Amino acid sequence: MKRTVLSLLALLLCLCLLCGCSGTTVVINDCKCPQNGTTPTPDTNNNTPASGTAKTGLAVVTTVADSTNATTDKSGEVKFDVTIAAVTVDENGVIASCVIDAVPASVTVKADGSLGSDITAAVPTKNELGDNYGMVAWGGAKAEWDEQVAALCRFAEGKTVDAFKSGAVNEHGKAPDGSDLASSATIYLGGYVAAIEAAAKNAAHCGADSGDTLKLVTLNSLKNSTAATAEQNGNAQLDTDVAVVTMKDGKITSCLIDSLQAKIAFDVSGTITSDLSAPLPTKNELGDKYGMVAWGGAKAEWNEQAAAFAAYVTGKTAAEVAGIAVDESTKPADGSDLSSSVTIAVGGFQALIAKAFAA
Repeated sequence: MKRTVLSLLALLLCLCLLCGCSGTTVVINDCKCPQNGTTPTPDTNNNTPASGTAKTGLAVVTTVADSTNATTDKSGEVKFDVTIAAVTVDENGVIASCVIDAVPASVTVKADGSLGSDITAAVPTKNELGDNYGMVAWGGAKAEWDEQVAALCRFAEGKTVDAFKSGAVNEHGKAPDGSDLASSATIYLGGYVAAIEAAAKNAAHCGADSGDTLKLVTLNSLKNSTAATAEQNGNAQLDTDVAVVTMKDGKITSCLIDSLQAKIAFDVSGTITSDLSAPLPTKNELGDKYGMVAWGGAKAEWNEQAAAFAAYVTGKTAAEVAGIAVDESTKPADGSDLSSSVTIAVGGFQALIAKAFAA
């Protein structure tokens, strides 16, 4: 089964590449919409099934605060740090399942405004990096990042948000000395606790039941980054597409999809011109401000169309999602059930679902 799903994933990714898509594969009409903000609120648009005993939630928190300007002696760096939390919450407000991941990505900027990074290279998450993230090998940590956040998630499960928060961290944002969590998680946990809380707050009934398997997957790219010129600032851009999927017996029981376009400008001297303290919202949080309707003439906004796709695939298998009829640009085929509510390319969405089943 996993080999079949991996084959479907590879095919879908190839379709996206053939269609000229990269990074966030669902932008319509090359919309150049404003991109600044923090945590998304998933928008079900009344399309997602309200059945199920558990709520499904997602939060994405992005910071670029550690970015640096280029100097004559040293290149600068636009450093993206994206924390993603997914949860299911039962009817009693108890966290039933929890997954955390993070995207560590950076673009090197030289003193002449050119790029010093290979922007075509893969951008894995910290969970995908595993031991290669290097906290043990290079930092002397007692456990790798993915192991420590997995311990935090296990600690969260079975607790209400309030009970989880009160026991997870001390005033310094670390696990309390002598606690069971402190024996397995020594990193700063404050930001991850906040992300879990936000995901639980965002959670909505989308069809899941407690006990369903929770998956969190991303597709990440820096390919839309550009060098600065005398006429135009450069752009360090991270595109991250996110899917939270719950499943049971080989079928999707709930689905949330979101996307981040984080853009940081710099000039021909390698000096960052964007406000690094400004929020970096996802497309769900931007809502109407993403501008596909106002500026691109779309029939519905991105968050509405993503929610419609998520509702459409709920109840389907991996093969059924991969088999959705699409045209050469991976938009739903004319006359299909999906084409009445979704007009953007869905190849990236299909690839996310395939990756969730393969995980």
